[in-house]
Order: sequence, then C-alpha cells, then structure tokens
Amino acid sequence: QVQLVESGGGLVQAGGSLRLSCAVSGLTLRNYGLAWFRQAPGKEREFVAGITWSDGSTYYTDSVTGRFTISKDNAKNAVYLQMNSLRPEDTGVYYCAADRYGLGRTRSAYEYDYWGQGTQVTVSS
Repeated sequence: QVQLVESGGGLVQAGGSLRLSCAVSGLTLRNYGLAWFRQAPGKEREFVAGITWSDGSTYYTDSVTGRFTISKDNAKNAVYLQMNSLRPEDTGVYYCAADRYGLGRTRSAYEYDYWGQGTQVTVSS
C-alpha cells in the first residue's frame, strides 16, 4: 500500500520558519520525482518545489527560491521542505506528491501519481 504522510505544518508569524516532512512507503523511490505543492483557499494547487530522487536535483517556483529548501533522506524514504522567511501568501495546504519516472520538476499536478493528505500552513501578518 502506497502512503505519503505529511507533517510539520502549523501557525507561524511572518518571517518565521517551518519544516515539513513527508514519509513515503510502498514505493521504490529511485524511479520517482517527489514534489511539494500547495493550495490556498479558492486557488488552484501550485507547484512549490521538487526533487529527483536518483540524483538529488532540485527545482523551485520563483516565489520561494532562496527561502525554501527541498531535501531528501534516502534511509528514511522521506522528503522535507524547509521554509524560511515565511510570508502570509505562503499560507495554504501543503501536499507531498510522487511522479513515477518523473524528475520532480513537472509543475502540473495532473502528472503526479500519488499524493499525501496535506498539512496546513498558516502564516500570520
């Protein structure tokens, strides 16, 4: 059974930091790209950051470049999103996703095969 389980969300003031975690089970990740998406109320789900599991290449949307860092732990089958200098516009539900045979740079949510349940991130001004 495939599971992606996110954790680490919460309420933080603008300028603060959070670290999201995604624990993956049931997949052989060397063939996958992993990504973080987010969805704000009334908006479409958008790509935030991605990573190619096989070589660790990383990809970011422009609005988070320099503030967010995606990383992975091969031994734990986990992917992380370190979020610094948070802004109110970063508020949303953050989802972890896996794209079989992908690189983690695809920005279309439709290309991803597996999803977690999401974790809420709220940044107050």
